[in-house]
Amino acid sequence: MVVHSSSTTQTAWDGPAPTELMVRPDYQGGSIVNLMRSVADACGAAPLPYVPLRGLDGTTLAAARNIVLLVIDGLGFNHLRRAGAGGVLHGRLHSRLTSVFPSTTASAVTTFLTGLAPQQHALTGWHMYFSELDSIAAVLLLTPRGEGQYAMPPGELPRRLFGHASLFERIARRAVMISPKYIAGSEFNTYYAGRAEIRGYKGFAEMFAQIEAAARKQQGPAYIYAYYPELDSLSHVHGVGSPQVASRFAALDEACGRFIDAIRGTDTLLLVTADHGFIDSPPERLIELDRHPQLAEMLVRPLCGERRIAYCYVKPDKAGQFEAYVREHLSECAVLLRGEELVRQGWFGPGAPDPRLAGRIGNYALMMKADWTIKDWLPDEKRHAQIGVHGGASADEMFVPLVVVQA
Repeated sequence: MVVHSSSTTQTAWDGPAPTELMVRPDYQGGSIVNLMRSVADACGAAPLPYVPLRGLDGTTLAAARNIVLLVIDGLGFNHLRRAGAGGVLHGRLHSRLTSVFPSTTASAVTTFLTGLAPQQHALTGWHMYFSELDSIAAVLLLTPRGEGQYAMPPGELPRRLFGHASLFERIARRAVMISPKYIAGSEFNTYYAGRAEIRGYKGFAEMFAQIEAAARKQQGPAYIYAYYPELDSLSHVHGVGSPQVASRFAALDEACGRFIDAIRGTDTLLLVTADHGFIDSPPERLIELDRHPQLAEMLVRPLCGERRIAYCYVKPDKAGQFEAYVREHLSECAVLLRGEELVRQGWFGPGAPDPRLAGRIGNYALMMKADWTIKDWLPDEKRHAQIGVHGGASADEMFVPLVVVQA
């Protein structure tokens, strides 16, 4: 079995053999982690513990008066090539990067905001078990899985659960974070904004106007981070191959062109990338855990992570039975890995792991093959379908674009 990185190098798979190609993050110079090392260097931060991005001129980046990083949630590299051929972004495509693992917003956006790989920031999926709370929480919302809220003063949860400084705190430039209004003041956003000025927006026209206003502000060199989530939300509901996503992407692409024209002469270097790509998964490829009660009985808590990568916390005396059940009933649709294997094989990043990482990825992980997904439901959770999914290691999920524009 061969795993493809974002370069032409191919490395042998040293874990259980999947039946299809899986893309491992290229943390040695071809991932969003390495992009953030280059951005941090250009902004005067102390070096992050990763190599800079291959093929991106750090001198040109550092010389720009404004560095703008626009993250378009869910815009995969392969999707951009298929849907955007001949358009503004495709025409300025610089290179193909890998996301982090898992290829999901909670992990990748935290990398954009801290400069750290998941190996060090230890945020590993939409739902995570936090031993600090003895609870499963939605990372970006900081709410318990199911219903309710945590009874803590504002800001207390991020301080307890995250523990890593914002990249905005380490750079030597004026910092601006531009986010949708409905999340701009969230605890997650506020914590990782650090000293950055937070600006909210509604709709991509206002987002681009906010970026332009920040770039034209005469207060010295700036680093401007902007986040656009709508392709992701539409892809989850309608599918990445849907007319709804195609229409929104076309409008966004045209707006990017107008924005590039508007900021000419401002000495701005625009970087456009994404946190992950997407695949579509049909309903018949969903494994619901209540159809596997024997498997569910072996778990000490509900599944964590994502539909495409599920972290399993198995009862200590059930490990052998759990492995046997997966081999017999789920081998067609999932690769079973121990949590420590994921760390050893370098999926979460290079270097020493955060001490909390092991407790946040379960005893085992089910890495879903092809277009399979897996889900369990708590009694108070409303069941809902997702056509578009991400979090796995397929090429469509893992590869993201890097667009570079000098204006």
